[in-house]
Amino acid sequence: MSGNTPPSHPRRNLLLVAGISFLLAVVAILGILFWVGWLTPPPTNQQAMVHNMGHQVMPFDLSQTTHIFEMTDSGGIQQVIAKDPGDKAQISLIQQHLQHEAMRFGTGDFSDPTSLHGAEMPGVKELAGSTTQVKIEYTTLPNGAQITFTTQDLHLITAIHRWFGAQLSDHGSDATYR
Repeated sequence: MSGNTPPSHPRRNLLLVAGISFLLAVVAILGILFWVGWLTPPPTNQQAMVHNMGHQVMPFDLSQTTHIFEMTDSGGIQQVIAKDPGDKAQISLIQQHLQHEAMRFGTGDFSDPTSLHGAEMPGVKELAGSTTQVKIEYTTLPNGAQITFTTQDLHLITAIHRWFGAQLSDHGSDATYR
């Protein structure tokens, strides 16, 4: 061996290359998982969760629409309107969705809102079990649609108001009260 040449350590070099390759692969995989959203932290509150997951239940864009809840003496009115009255695509999606929901609500099926807001939404059990006592009516609006809930039963009026209140709270800035 020459006096100035350090001894060769092929095993150590191989381990070093393997370790660096492994770390680069882990960083690349983590980067890809983060980029596709699999490592995105979950929403920190109910409003953020409802906004982020709303597309799983509602075909329209929550950021392009507003939910309006009006509690009345005989029940309530739920509207969804497009923020841009010229956005025909959003308006069509709103109308299709609310018409479908009105039909489902009329049969006691509140699974769409409970899948988003939670199975224990206030008022839902009462409404789901009282389909013959609540009149549910769909109406097309120029900039969206509405569902009107009407009953003479004070217990069910309270259930509608509680249900609307839960949705108002969960939708946050995507909803308003009239």
